[in-house]
Amino acid sequence: MDRRSSRNSEHASSKARGGRGSHKSRDHAPEPRGAARPPSQRQLRVGEELRHALSQIFARGEVRDPDLIGRSLTVTEVRASPDLRNVTAYVTPLGGGADAAFLAALARTAPFLRARMAELVPLRYTPKLFFAIDTSFEAARRIEEVLRDPEVARDLAKKPDDE
Repeated sequence: MDRRSSRNSEHASSKARGGRGSHKSRDHAPEPRGAARPPSQRQLRVGEELRHALSQIFARGEVRDPDLIGRSLTVTEVRASPDLRNVTAYVTPLGGGADAAFLAALARTAPFLRARMAELVPLRYTPKLFFAIDTSFEAARRIEEVLRDPEVARDLAKKPDDE
């Protein structure tokens, strides 16, 4: 066995043990499968830039879809995928009326919006755009209703000493 093959076999066995050349850290336990990682700073920053761009496009009234003309909407959040190739824009129509036709109209305008976003936000790849209705305001309203319920208010008013 010559010196080169000996060195390669040592390097291979070292990798197998997790030694030099391994990309796994000994201090960091592997994440369970399916565990979602929090978004990176870059994902958050790109999402916010795209949210501003979309809001600007909608505010200017550049969208000419018949189902969207005359309807006001708020872009509450834009979440980017880790590779920044796909984004989901969460929208809330002002005055309600979020239905399948509304989402279909947004999906039809996605190619136009993507082209406009490419002009406004310089990125290597302009991400694919998907839309979803933001239900966080409705969830907050439901929580507020529950907290105002007299029975819940009575339970919240109890002091720990009363028990």
